[in-house]
Amino acid sequence: MPQTLETEMAYRQLARRVWALSVKDIRCSPISTSPFASACVRPCAPGRPSRSPSLVLSRSLSLTSPHRVSFNVQDKEDFTERVINNNLPVLVDFHAHWCGPCKILGPRLEKAVAKQPGLVTIAKVDIDEHTDLAIEYGVSAVPTVIAMQDGHIIDRFVGIQDEDQLDSFVGKLIGQ
Repeated sequence: MPQTLETEMAYRQLARRVWALSVKDIRCSPISTSPFASACVRPCAPGRPSRSPSLVLSRSLSLTSPHRVSFNVQDKEDFTERVINNNLPVLVDFHAHWCGPCKILGPRLEKAVAKQPGLVTIAKVDIDEHTDLAIEYGVSAVPTVIAMQDGHIIDRFVGIQDEDQLDSFVGKLIGQ
């Protein structure tokens, strides 16, 4: 059964909202009406001291998440929200799944950004899925990386770069 564009967009938006839900947003309490409450709060055996919900939750789920240096852009609205309106510098990595140099540059770029935790992030834009964004930003070859801050283009490069060049590019972007 073929999906319409609206249905596909609705699925993407739903998936993005589900992934955006963090463990911190789940409130576990014995009187909670949350559908997660039964998974978070286990009754104690008679005669045992009651455990706090957060203690039970921390044993069943990790409350710390690894620092993510990149995210995949879902649509133009997501791009506006997470790149254009972001106060931090964002490296927009225009790539394609069939592009060999993109597969080499991606991990190198993430490694360079991981050296500057919390100071810069990467937005990954698949040009096959988001042709409109690629055209809007003048992407004619992949990989293309555009450095943006507060919605303005700061710098860009096209093609594969070595690790030293990427470290320098990221350092220049954050003012080092």
